[in-house]
Amino acid sequence: MPQRRATTRGFARTSKLLSQRIQRASESRGFAETRLLTHWPEVAGADIAKIARPVNVSFGRGGIGATLTLLTTGANAPMLEMQKDRLRERVNAVYGYNAIARIKITQTAPTGFAEGQAQFTYGEQAKTPPPPDPKIAAEAQSYAENVTDEGLRGALEALARNVLSKAKT
Repeated sequence: MPQRRATTRGFARTSKLLSQRIQRASESRGFAETRLLTHWPEVAGADIAKIARPVNVSFGRGGIGATLTLLTTGANAPMLEMQKDRLRERVNAVYGYNAIARIKITQTAPTGFAEGQAQFTYGEQAKTPPPPDPKIAAEAQSYAENVTDEGLRGALEALARNVLSKAKT
């Protein structure tokens, strides 16, 4: 009986399959060290990761030191500005040498207003709205009880709850 040649080596880890693609995508933005992107909270620290994220590394014509561009919101820019030296040291520790000479802070997305909204989710908790007042919920339900369509009834109840709760405040 002839031996069949193995065509595959079995299952491969996702990280192994995607590592080259991630490397190419990050290098196109100037990130030679992908760990700066993938482990940003560890590199920058939890306090900085909550308010900023790296978007670009650009190299000057002279080749002496690169500029790291960080995206943040307007209110956090002054706080981030005060921590630039400490952050530059931490980022250079990832590279292993003084690769980053300057840190530039931008308060708008480099891709445009429609595409790049700044969302920083490291460590932030989603706020859940408080439960509606039972009296308001019952009154809102009474307004929409004669509607037969389920979706429309739900929408009318939500509208009534919003209107009634705003009127109370």
